Amino acid sequence: MISRLKLTQTIKFHQIRRKYSVQMSKFDQNPLPYEKLKDTLQIVKERLKHPLTLTEKILYSHLESPKDQEIERGKSYLKLRPDRIAMQDATAQMAVLQFISSGLPSVAVPTTIHCDHLIQAQKNSLSDLERSKEINKEVFDFLTSAAQKYGIGFWKPGSGIIHQIFLENYAFPGILMIGTDSHTPNGGGLGGLCIGVGGADAVDVMANIPWELKCPKVYGIHLTGKISGWSCPKDIILKVAGVLTVKGGTGAILEYFGSGTDEISCTGMGTICNMGAEVGATTSVFPYNDRMKKYLKATGREDIANCADKYKNELLTPDPNCNYDNIIEIDLEKLQSYVNGPYTPDRVNKIGELAENAKKNGWPMKLTNALIGSCTNSSYEDMSRCASLVKQAMSHGLKAKIPFYITPGSEQVRATMERDGLIQLFTDFGGTILANACGPCIGQWDRHDVKKGEKNTIISSYNRNFSGRNDANPGTHSFLASPEIVTAMSMADSLKFNPLKDELVGKDGEKFRLEPPKGHELPEKGFDAGDKTLFVPPSKSGDIELKINPSSKRLQKLEPFSKWDGKDFVDMVILIKIKGKCTTDHISAAGPWLTYRGHLDNISNNMFIGAVNEENGEMNKVKNRLTEEWGSVPDVARHYKANNVKWVAIAEENYGEGSSREHAALEPRHLGGKAIIVKSFARIHETNLKKQGLLPLTFIDHKDYDLIKPSDKISLIGLTSLRPGKAVDCEIRHADGNIDKIKLNHTMNDIHIGWFQAGSALNKMKESG
Repeated sequence: MISRLKLTQTIKFHQIRRKYSVQMSKFDQNPLPYEKLKDTLQIVKERLKHPLTLTEKILYSHLESPKDQEIERGKSYLKLRPDRIAMQDATAQMAVLQFISSGLPSVAVPTTIHCDHLIQAQKNSLSDLERSKEINKEVFDFLTSAAQKYGIGFWKPGSGIIHQIFLENYAFPGILMIGTDSHTPNGGGLGGLCIGVGGADAVDVMANIPWELKCPKVYGIHLTGKISGWSCPKDIILKVAGVLTVKGGTGAILEYFGSGTDEISCTGMGTICNMGAEVGATTSVFPYNDRMKKYLKATGREDIANCADKYKNELLTPDPNCNYDNIIEIDLEKLQSYVNGPYTPDRVNKIGELAENAKKNGWPMKLTNALIGSCTNSSYEDMSRCASLVKQAMSHGLKAKIPFYITPGSEQVRATMERDGLIQLFTDFGGTILANACGPCIGQWDRHDVKKGEKNTIISSYNRNFSGRNDANPGTHSFLASPEIVTAMSMADSLKFNPLKDELVGKDGEKFRLEPPKGHELPEKGFDAGDKTLFVPPSKSGDIELKINPSSKRLQKLEPFSKWDGKDFVDMVILIKIKGKCTTDHISAAGPWLTYRGHLDNISNNMFIGAVNEENGEMNKVKNRLTEEWGSVPDVARHYKANNVKWVAIAEENYGEGSSREHAALEPRHLGGKAIIVKSFARIHETNLKKQGLLPLTFIDHKDYDLIKPSDKISLIGLTSLRPGKAVDCEIRHADGNIDKIKLNHTMNDIHIGWFQAGSALNKMKESG
């Protein structure tokens, strides 16, 4: 009997081990958490007693306290335990500096840093990479040592774009992860909830503090039919952007479902989820299917695919008859090719109507540059489909008529392209291969073919096209399209060209029409990993000393923000009343300013320089109310701070849309701002403001925006009684002495109010020990 008991126990032990023997990634010791997630979700299902969406399954299976967590879509705040964190080099600097301030010895969850944002496109991949490594050596060395000290995986410059690296190596169906980049949702293409956050949120999770997220609504995107011809996954999200607009997805997760999801490749689903950030969605997700399984196998993770198969119905697909807050129907058979822009990703132009719209609106018709790649469209499938068009053109003796840039998404994609002849093909076509990095997509483009302010038109397969986004030139009309459309347009150099219908003229004078693109979902010979030395696995070496040169212009130790003094904010001056769109690019520009992402004081010199001042219709020119002189926004803010004058900024809709960069919240706090008052906020930015101790307030009546004049003074009254759900009293003192009283809304809960009172979330963390 004893031996049988021991045998039974041994069998059970090995059965349990088998359940947990599959690792989260080939770089981690942590096992896949499916069994734990299943147990947690079961507790929630017994409480809720209704079918669940995939979104709910993933979120609720990661709850800190499933037994007593309040759960109400759009209202309650969830405390969650993400599986891992990813940070890109630009945002990682401030996140790591904040983590250093916490005094903790190592990160509590698997974390990686990816060097992709600091590499500027100038000439070509090799020279640009070497130049960037030299220019950014101080920052790369700092991040390398911090990774080694705190147990963080480190992907070196040249390894690839964070989201492509994550999809290839770390994403798995059912994962909940956060990343310090707004396009983190790319991982939803592999069936996980991957959410963009500010660095302070990442610090919380690294410090083993539950991550807080307002329980999102769930919008279902019902896909039916099959994509064919020129249509591709990018066109799905370009269409969705037109339906929802840049703020229509705020507070919601987009969940794709229906038979059409099985017709899209895994990387194609990643493209769709990636650009979901442009409609304000918290993230996007697809249900686990065979296309994901094929991708997992192709990237050396068949064991994860096999494990996911076992939990498909329980964890990784929505329950039948689950409830969505909104449903958008898309028939893929009727999907068209779109070109969205300029200046906003939700301005939809059908390819057949583009020329007419350009003429009607006075957009420059001639194309000056075409660019494919970026984190949105840089998969092997994307590149092979574009290559099929290039082969057609070259068979007729044609090459690109304008500068044509190609950005591989990762070293693995680049190496596979090189092996299969695609790099040579694009080069022969007249294209320039850029480094495996973000490059022009985020403004890292040393462009010289047009002058600053000169009107011109470019087209790319990127995800964002705000004013000055790609090249810091407000005159650039940037259009977004599929990489296939962009490649075809490079052959004609004009918005008049419709590759679906129009003919090209070959070198021999013969006319021909491009056939629809074709490609390989996955490389027939498998992936080539390329340079394997570009990754440094995590290892805790706590004795490493992190040195930041006090005279450095790029790195600066953080000093804690001051605590709230317990008094109302009375007669604050208005630093700037912003007119029109105000993205994080307007608040804290990227491009050359990426140089100072680790130095709060220096990067604060770009605060609001891209925002339009309502008082004069100009950028970076505001009136100093103390001197009555005009000056730059940062200079005037510094003058107010030096004279202990509190200030506030006023803005319109969807303030802070775009990037997750928390510098857009840190800079106003650093330069003496106390509150931001707007018509509405973008999700990530509102959270970032709360984390840094600023008051994010919204007009109950949007007409009150017009009531405020730039010369007014603003008082926020009764802050000692600040409570969740209670409006804030605001007094507007006009220059003639008259006073208007209005009320302002906020979304702060007790925790957020604690951050405000402590001066910041980091201050509160230190207070709590």
